[in-house]
Amino acid sequence: MVVLKGIIIGQMFILRTLSQVKVMLSYTSVRITNKNQREIVLLKAKPCAWGKCRFCDYIDDNSENIPEMIRLNREVLSNVTGEFGVLEVIDSASCFELPEETLWDIKKVIQKCGIKKLFFESHWMYRRRLDEMREYFGIPIVYKIGVETFDNDFRENY
Repeated sequence: MVVLKGIIIGQMFILRTLSQVKVMLSYTSVRITNKNQREIVLLKAKPCAWGKCRFCDYIDDNSENIPEMIRLNREVLSNVTGEFGVLEVIDSASCFELPEETLWDIKKVIQKCGIKKLFFESHWMYRRRLDEMREYFGIPIVYKIGVETFDNDFRENY
């Protein structure tokens, strides 16, 4: 394991776009051990439904191969321990682009590992659907929404 500024990373990792504070893992899990302790997993998702943010490199990470996505996401989720009771799920789009099977697998991990709080990323266009996920998982969810999406010029002409 490697400790990186309070982040413990499994054996395989790739750091990419540090200026955006994006830590891309080779699909393993990360433990944040300082402020807001939590485990983080990077999962594969379908392409972002918005898909117009010119600066976004998440598009390089998504997939249309649902069976392979589900297999990979299950493998990653199997590394969650529940050590802090908090899980952050990052994916190559919004949480709403994760396969249904992966959402079910996250729900099982929440129950099995005693997760009490969940962090998700979501695009602004889903702002009226956030409570659907809260109801589905039955625990508090904190949503991360990039502020750059509020600037039309930056988002679409960068």
